[in-house]
Amino acid sequence: MPAHNNEDSAISFGPFRLFPKSRLLEKEGSPLHVGGRALDILIFLAERPGEVVDKRELVKRIWADVNVDEGSLRFHVAALRKALGDTGKSARYVVNVPGRGYCFVASFAQATPPAAQPTVDVLPPRSLPAPLSKMVGREEIVDKIANGLSLHRFMTVVGPGGIGKTAVAVTVGHRRSQDFGGRVFFVDFGPLRDASHIATTVASALGLTISAEDPTPALLTFLKTGPSLLIFDSCEHVLDALAPLVERIVREAPQLRVLATSRESFRSEGERIFRLFPLDCPPEREDLSVAEVLTYPAAQLFIERIAQSSGPFQLSAEEAPLVANICRRLDGIALAIELAAGRVNAYGIAGTASLLDSRFSLQWRGRRTAVPRHQTLAAALDWSYDLLPAAESATLRRLSVFAGPFAPEAAAAIAAGDGLSASETLEAIDSLVTKSLIAPSGARTLRYRLLDTTRSYAHGKLNELGETRQFARRHAEHFRDFFARAEADTSTPLLEWLGVYGAELDNVRVALDWAFGPDGDAALGIALTAAAVTLWVRLSLFAECRERSRTALAALGDSGGDDRIRMQLLSALGWSLMYGEGRAREARPILETTLDLADRLDDKDFRLRALWGLCIDQFNNGQFGKARALADRFASAAANSPDKTDLMLGDRLMAVALHYLGDQNEARLRIDRVNASLHVLAEKPKIFPLDLRISTQYFRARILWLQGLADEAQALAARNIEEGRANGHALTFCSVLGQAACPIAFWSGDFEAAERHGTELLEHTERHAIRLWGLWARAFNAAVIARRGDLATGLPQLREELNRAGDARFLPRFLPLLGELAACSGDADQVDRGLDVIEDALSRCNDRQELWYLPELIRIKGELMLRSARHSDGAEAHFRNGLDMAAQQGARFWELRNGISLARLMSGAGQSADALAVLENVSGAFTEGADIADMRAARELIAQLRN
Repeated sequence: MPAHNNEDSAISFGPFRLFPKSRLLEKEGSPLHVGGRALDILIFLAERPGEVVDKRELVKRIWADVNVDEGSLRFHVAALRKALGDTGKSARYVVNVPGRGYCFVASFAQATPPAAQPTVDVLPPRSLPAPLSKMVGREEIVDKIANGLSLHRFMTVVGPGGIGKTAVAVTVGHRRSQDFGGRVFFVDFGPLRDASHIATTVASALGLTISAEDPTPALLTFLKTGPSLLIFDSCEHVLDALAPLVERIVREAPQLRVLATSRESFRSEGERIFRLFPLDCPPEREDLSVAEVLTYPAAQLFIERIAQSSGPFQLSAEEAPLVANICRRLDGIALAIELAAGRVNAYGIAGTASLLDSRFSLQWRGRRTAVPRHQTLAAALDWSYDLLPAAESATLRRLSVFAGPFAPEAAAAIAAGDGLSASETLEAIDSLVTKSLIAPSGARTLRYRLLDTTRSYAHGKLNELGETRQFARRHAEHFRDFFARAEADTSTPLLEWLGVYGAELDNVRVALDWAFGPDGDAALGIALTAAAVTLWVRLSLFAECRERSRTALAALGDSGGDDRIRMQLLSALGWSLMYGEGRAREARPILETTLDLADRLDDKDFRLRALWGLCIDQFNNGQFGKARALADRFASAAANSPDKTDLMLGDRLMAVALHYLGDQNEARLRIDRVNASLHVLAEKPKIFPLDLRISTQYFRARILWLQGLADEAQALAARNIEEGRANGHALTFCSVLGQAACPIAFWSGDFEAAERHGTELLEHTERHAIRLWGLWARAFNAAVIARRGDLATGLPQLREELNRAGDARFLPRFLPLLGELAACSGDADQVDRGLDVIEDALSRCNDRQELWYLPELIRIKGELMLRSARHSDGAEAHFRNGLDMAAQQGARFWELRNGISLARLMSGAGQSADALAVLENVSGAFTEGADIADMRAARELIAQLRN
């Protein structure tokens, strides 16, 4: 390594050896990785052993060009001490002196440098480009490579064009220049077109004039005279000729180090590859703050370059998500980010973001002083593309029809042909990966992706050659066939199914956009839409399913056409309206037409789909008698089905109808029959969008709760939450929380659990854009606030959220919230408003046969009447009416509540014995649930009455 005054003397302490000039720390002879700032701190402290170094002095020395607080210093000192194992109570190496600073206290020995060697006068190299004013996001990487050169004699930085390989290599060169006595030489092979001139190009960069035909011996003579670092830049187009030269000079010049940059590796003996990845980008999240965005290197670079080109720049909260999106769209590619930042002065942040959709962005120009291949994105990509053999350039163009990651099988199916076999296509993909033009996607199964900038460039080439329609068609045909198989795949668990098919959502969208576009094929788009319905349903993307189905039906028109595909599309549209919008008036005629077509075609599956949809539509519109009749029709249609899951679905549908009609005992028989058959469920039902196992359990939990089996219901709801969360189906998990977990926690009086479940449901609906359950969750959360004692906040919020829900409040799930609105109005001394609400709710229940909640509504009305002098005489009759109705329904929980209200009224009227008899009767029917709020209230009242 470097001679005499530049020799790196080791500082030894404990099991460690520190080489300050080489920026290398060893432990027991092996390199120990330490972050760049932490290593700077150690070197600075070790150079002043036993001296307390003031914190401000340390910050100024380590962060000379950046304003940081002491928190950053503490963080890096802690990282250093952790690396040194210096974490005990008595520090051995680095001590914090409170109020003053830090001190290096280790006993150490300074190694004596070897005897000075004769020096060779070398002029400071003029070939190494000037360092960047500030390196953003690559500090750790520069440290790793700089330290790695002490261990490895030949390193290659590999990555796609524009990612920052040259900048990193130049920074490393300046970082290590002193260690090599200034003998750091930069050789740019970019302009070189004749590989036979490689050796003379290197000699010229070294300042040597060599007239011999073979300059290699003279090069070796020079390189043997002392330690040197050669930086070979942009080597990808001369690898075949350069690799043998590098191997030879590294082998024969023992003090030489070579650092190369290339879009693919040399695959040479002794080469150490360092792959440079894109800068980390902010995630795709709506609530990103300015501070969060600026923690990511890609955003830091973007803002830094704006400031360089336009002056001081302050990122606003409104612009932060746009900057995050720009960085993601540009895949964290440093050159692309710098070029985009240069547009901000002219177009602003929002304008620059919008321009990314145009190929014009590929032509944005950067620094005038940059080499031509780095002045625009197109030039950087031209450089790589022009080096490709024909098979690889054709493969790259054809793969640009994909959106996002793609599987090797899909790539072969679409890109092969026209002179390329499937095996040749896959071989070309492998080569494109090594050349950093295609990247593995990082998934557990092998998938590839093109960076967005590369895809845009390659798609432009596809357009230029007139090949777009041909390969867009292949792409759409492939995914039509792919999703036709997906619909039949009912035995694969949902998460595994989504891992295979859900990953292709973006490809389906791109294919449909092309198919229904001006240069597309509408018939192909119609077929693909029908095939993709299962994907949208399993992803709970009902709004997208609705709009795509409408587009396909419009393209199909009113002509005779294909009745089967019309039936499939109408079924998809009806279901997406029913599950996505709830009380959608157009859902019923669409589903009735589906049923007519299914009968005409004698299609069992779609007959059952239509009947199921019509039954749910009647639930949503409050026609529970009609819903039961449709459940009977479904059961009859399923009776002769060889598929046992159809019979299970019939029982489940009838159980729900009976539950809402107020027959909890018969509903329990049906739902238990389904539960007993779940062990035979080998496949997912074809006609049911939710998970049958999980949806069975949340309705069982509701029914068990109303029957007074509180402990069993709570335990089942808790298991159901875990199963629903693990299942991964967004709509199913909404029902898990909204149909069972939230109401059961609320009715039990566990408002802390109710708040927790309600909050999770709201966050889940916002994450998956499930509007109806989001409306319910907001109203439910307001009811929880009111019941926890904050009526002033909760009551107006509950009223507001129910008004905002509009027609959705007529869905069965909203009925208990209307009851709570009435009850809370009474608690807030707004009795008349509460009575108005309760009368409307009672009319609704009687008109619609929505009887399951009627005993509780009657009780709430009785409680409101007690608060009104005009109506108090009728309260007892309401409690007795609610008590009798609950007993008829088999709803012991409503019996308990009505019994408590009646007993309190009788006790106040001096009828203690009768009150006690009522309470003992209703509470004695409970064999479990001793800890729920109503059972505790009953016990307390019984104790008072007995005394």
